[in-house]
Amino acid sequence: MLIVGVRFKDVGKVYYFDPDKIEAEKLSLGTPVIVETGRGAEYGTIALEKHDTVVSHLSQPIRKVLRLATESDTAQEQANRKKEEEAREICLEKIKAHNLEMHLVDVELTFDLSKIVFYFTADGRVDFRELVKDLAATFRMRIELRQIGVRDEAKMLSGIGICGRVLCCASFLDEFQPVSIKSAKDQGLSLNPTKISGICGKLMCCLKYEEETYAHLMKGMPGVGDLVRTPDGDGDVLNINILRQTAKVSVKVKQGEDPVTDTYHVDDMKILEHRPQCERNCNCAKCKDGH
Repeated sequence: MLIVGVRFKDVGKVYYFDPDKIEAEKLSLGTPVIVETGRGAEYGTIALEKHDTVVSHLSQPIRKVLRLATESDTAQEQANRKKEEEAREICLEKIKAHNLEMHLVDVELTFDLSKIVFYFTADGRVDFRELVKDLAATFRMRIELRQIGVRDEAKMLSGIGICGRVLCCASFLDEFQPVSIKSAKDQGLSLNPTKISGICGKLMCCLKYEEETYAHLMKGMPGVGDLVRTPDGDGDVLNINILRQTAKVSVKVKQGEDPVTDTYHVDDMKILEHRPQCERNCNCAKCKDGH
């Protein structure tokens, strides 16, 4: 089946649609289109050009691309964005008037103006029934209030991460994946929550999408405490640098003399014995004994 990928937001998830009879050359990357969705016609842009795929590989029902967007459609989409800003200000006032403990994050208006969605965060459950009635009377359209998580909030609002770059979720990640503390351990990072958490307070997304690279680089690398053979003799691995593919080794040059510490590339070492360490690679008695 021939499909195209369509994105409704700059860094949103890609959804798949049937291009129907529209010619492939007219559906190039970035082309605005009007597509059929579960909530009516929507305005989006081509994020993945027409290609063939197996329908069973797609988890969502495949709807059709209705037509290419016209200048009038684009003008309406831009007008909708302005209306969203106005709706945001009105909603903020009404939240304050109803004295609700909720934080408004974003507002989304459907292309055909049939529905408006307000995204918010809150510490717990919020009784917003009276707020919905008030908003419905003001906007005269279907109202939906959707509570989101802190990761979704960070994606919508964007910001600068501790690396000094724009947040990954707001710049190129189209969907979130679960991140575990194991990813930080495997990458040799500090387990201090303040150093491995993003501005959303959750574990940084880069821990997940960099996991595969670190797993590849770790192949053939010794672990801390392992006995290895180097050009200068046998010694114990003190620490490793995964990205540089090097290890600092304490080499016993001569019997009775203090060992010499030096750094070696993985290609210049041979692992003689694996010595499992505590997960934190600490200096406890077990680690010192090479348990």
